[in-house]
Amino acid sequence: MRSALQQPFKTAVLVLVWGWLLFLVFTPNLLVVGASVMTRDPGSFIALPFSLDAYRQLLNPLYLEVFLHSLYMAAMTTLCCLLIGYPFAWALSKVPKQRQMLLIFLLIVPFWTNSLVRTYALKLILATNGLLNNALLGLGVIEEPVRLLYTEGAVIIGLVYLLLPFMILPLYSVFDDLREDYLRASHDLGAGRWPTFIHVIVPLTLPGVLAGIMLVLLPAMGLFFVPDILGGSRNLLVGNVIKNQFLDARNWPFGAAASILLTLAMAFLMFAHKLSKKRLGEDGV
Repeated sequence: MRSALQQPFKTAVLVLVWGWLLFLVFTPNLLVVGASVMTRDPGSFIALPFSLDAYRQLLNPLYLEVFLHSLYMAAMTTLCCLLIGYPFAWALSKVPKQRQMLLIFLLIVPFWTNSLVRTYALKLILATNGLLNNALLGLGVIEEPVRLLYTEGAVIIGLVYLLLPFMILPLYSVFDDLREDYLRASHDLGAGRWPTFIHVIVPLTLPGVLAGIMLVLLPAMGLFFVPDILGGSRNLLVGNVIKNQFLDARNWPFGAAASILLTLAMAFLMFAHKLSKKRLGEDGV
C-alpha cells in the first residue's frame, strides 16, 4: 500500500524537478546561446542571419581590457576571501559543535538582508564623511579624510564583504571532515607543522578551496551593482558590460556572448573541482 502511494509522489517530484530544470535553466541558457549567434537589430534586438560577430567583438582591445581588469578584480577578491576564509574555517572546525552552529548562524545572518542594501550601507562607511574616516580622525590616526570610495580597493572590499561566506562554508565542510589520524600520522613520521600543512592539509582541503574559488571568482565578475555603487565608472566588471549591452546599448548578441564566456569559465572551474575530488578518491575512483 505504501509503495503504491510512494510511486505517484516520486513521479510527481521527478516531473517537477525536470520541468523546473527544463523551463527555468536549460531553456533560458539555450536562448542566450541562440541570441549570441544572431545579428543585432535596432527594432527587435536580434534578427537573422546567424553571425559570430558578437564573439569576434569580444576580442576588441577595449572589451578585452575590461575583461582582464574584471578578472584581476575578481582574482584579488578571491585571494582576499581565501586568506581570510581558510584560517577562519579551520578555527571554526575546532570549536565545540554548539559554538559552531552559533558562528555559522552569525555568518549567514547578513544573507537575511538584501545585498544591495548592504552595499549601500558599506558606501556610508567608506564615504569621505563616513564612519571609517570619522573614526580615524577622532582617533588621530589621520589628519584629513582619506579617499576610499570610488576606488579599486572599495570595490574589492565590497565584493569580499558580500562573497566571503561562500568561501568559508565549503572550506568549513572539508575541514570538518578532515581526519585527525592523518595529522597524527604525519607528526609521528617526523613531519613538522609546516610540512604537514603543505603535504597533508592543503591536498586534503583542495576540493573545498576549489569550490570556494568557484563560488567567489565568477560571481565577483558578475556583481555589476558593486562597482556601480562603490567604484564609479573606472572600475567596470564583466557584469557591468553585460548589463550595459542589454539595457543601454541594446546589443543583445554581444551581451549574450559575454554571458556565454562567463558560463564557460564556470564550467572550467567545475571540471577542475571534479578532477580534484577524483584525484583524492572522493568519488570512489
